[in-house]
Formats: sequence, structure tokens, C-alpha cells
Amino acid sequence: MAEDNKRAAAARRQRIQLLKKCIILTVVMVILLPIALCFILLERIQSMDKTLDSLFVQVETLKNIVTEQEERLKELEVDSVTVGEGSARAGDEEPEPSEQDRIPLQNVVSGEEVSGEEESSEAGQPDTDHDLPEDTEPEASAAHKVYLTFDDGPSKYTDDILDILDKYGVKATFFVVGKDSDFAREAMQEIVNRGHTLGMHSYTHKYSEIYNSLEDFAEDYEKIHDYVYEVTGVESTVYRFPGGSSNSVSDIDMQEFADYLDTQGVRFFDWNISSGDAGGKLLSVETLVKNCTKDIERFETSVILMHDAASKSTTVEALPTIIENILALEDTVILPITEDTELVQHIQRREKVPGD
Repeated sequence: MAEDNKRAAAARRQRIQLLKKCIILTVVMVILLPIALCFILLERIQSMDKTLDSLFVQVETLKNIVTEQEERLKELEVDSVTVGEGSARAGDEEPEPSEQDRIPLQNVVSGEEVSGEEESSEAGQPDTDHDLPEDTEPEASAAHKVYLTFDDGPSKYTDDILDILDKYGVKATFFVVGKDSDFAREAMQEIVNRGHTLGMHSYTHKYSEIYNSLEDFAEDYEKIHDYVYEVTGVESTVYRFPGGSSNSVSDIDMQEFADYLDTQGVRFFDWNISSGDAGGKLLSVETLVKNCTKDIERFETSVILMHDAASKSTTVEALPTIIENILALEDTVILPITEDTELVQHIQRREKVPGD
């Protein structure tokens, strides 16, 4: 009997020990399982963040592609209309301009005659109706010099921009890209004929290609330089880097590209006032006017960044008010960029060592 009681007590103790282990294991699982799930969830969230970032980049890229395609389609539509009206003849090629037909930048801007030649608007010289005033002394001494600049053109809005500039009697600077179509060629020639400065903004405007290496940059530069000269006879000597000289896209020091431009006798210009129209969002006219005019009186030289693109309709709508507000400022003039314009550059140029 006593032996049976001992066995029964031992069995109970075993059951109690087993029950304790089960309780302890359950408690551990209750504590550890949520922690493990939290770690798994955190990892999933981080993975989703990376995926979302990648998707946002792809969406922005697709937006840029769609914008370019829409602009190209508009140009093709204009070209087809022109061909239908008989103003463009298929197969015609412009003859390569001779050396003496080259138009220096300062002559395009000032409207002065090229010495030794009798130039006409057909030869690429500005129309006399749009020449700058001969007396530029007041402009040179103005306290605030403002430079309106338009990137990414020509576009379907180029003619509208030119008409607005003509209305107010002011000149601007157009940094164009390599859009090889009859429409773009005619627009570039019109920019020159109306006495504005024609600058370069790369041929492709594809960051990954332009900034891949110094050799790729030089190749792209030569293409846009030669294209501008082929179409207009202008030896352009001003350049704007896609994304500006302070862009964070290039893995190569932008100083190297700037030094290359120096070897070509070309100066680059950034901006110190931005309209804000570079993004995919279409800004209101009021916002654009405010962005373009609020800081002008802070600078002696104000270079305003705007865009001449098919997706920038409000920029064109805002331009008259922008010009009016600038002209209403005391001791302020609007000028095109010339060889005498004070440089506005985002990067601090390093001093050149003799022998470099």
C-alpha cells in the first residue's frame, strides 16, 4: 500500500513538472513570437520602402519620356501641316554655311552688322525691327540686370514666347537641345532672327549618357554645337548643364566638364532664381510670377530659370506678368546673355595652375 502511494506521488510530481515546462514554454512563445513577428514586419516594411522608392523613380522617368514624346508628336504635327501647305519641300537640304557666314554671338545679340559683309535676315542676321537700341549705356549701368532664360526648347510654345518678348521689347536666352525636325530648325532660326541669344543645353539631355564620362560629354557637346551652327550659322559660346553644374547625378566631378568647356571657349551659366517649373507638376501662374520676381532686388545679376517645353503652358501664361513686374522695378533692365554678362555658377571654380 505504501509502495502504491509512493508511485502515485512520483507520477503527480512528473505531471506537475511537465505542466510547469508547458507553462514556461507557452510564456516564452507568447513573448518571443510577437518580437519575431515585429522583426519580420519591419523587414517587410523596409523592403516595401525600397520598392516604392524604385517605383517613384520609374514613374518620374516615365513622366519625362511621355512629356518628350508628346512634345515630339506636336512637332511632327506642325511639320506635317507645314508640308501640306507647301512651305517645306521634302529632300531639301540646307547648304553647309561657309566660314565667312559664321555669326559671332555678340553680333546675334546686339544686331550689329558683321564687318565687310552686307547681312540680311535670310543670312541669319537679326531682323532690324527687333534690334537692340544702339545706346546701351543706361543698361550697362543699371543696378539690377535680369536675364530670362528658357531651357529644353524649341517647343510648340517657342513662337508664343518670342511674340511676348517682342511685345515688351526685351531679349532673352534660349538654351536648346538637339531636336532634329523642320519645326525645331525653323524655331531656332527664328530665335536668332529676332535677336535673342542661342545657347546650348546638351544634345540628348540624357544624364546617364552625358555624364557617363568626359569623352561622352565631349561627344554630346560637339553634336549640339555643330547642330546649332548647321541650322543657324551661330557659333554659340554659352552652355547650361542639364540639371545645372550642382546636379547630384554625375559621379564625375563637374569641374572636369567645366574645364572642357573652357578649352572650347565656352562659358556655362546656372541660375540664381528659379521659376520652379522644372518638375512634373504644373504650377499656377501666380506661383510662377512670385518665384520669378520675389528675389530680383537681392542680386545685381539675376539669371531666371524657366522652361520652353510642351508641358509648361502656365510658364507662357505667366511670362507677360513676369516681364511687367520686372520692368516696373526701379533701375532694372532685362537683357540677353552676352560675352560680357557676369557669370552665375553654382560650383566654385578652382584656380588654374600654370601649365594645366
